[in-house]
Amino acid sequence: MAGFDWPSMLRAGLHGLQLKPDEFWALTPVEFLVMLGLEQGGAQTLSRSGLAELLDRFPDRPDGEG
Repeated sequence: MAGFDWPSMLRAGLHGLQLKPDEFWALTPVEFLVMLGLEQGGAQTLSRSGLAELLDRFPDRPDGEG
C-alpha cells in the first residue's frame, strides 16, 4: 500500500499502546484510531427526526422493490 506508514502504525500499536501483534491485527482502523485518540468526526447518533427524514426519503415498499 503506497503512502501508508506501516512502521509508524506498528510502532504506535506495539510499543505505544503495548498491544500484542494478534491484538493489533485484529483491530479495525476505526478502533485503532480511537485507541490512539485520533478519531475524527465519526458517525453521529441518529435522532428521531433524522430517522423520520430517512423514512420519508426511502419508504419501504410493500412489493419489496427499492
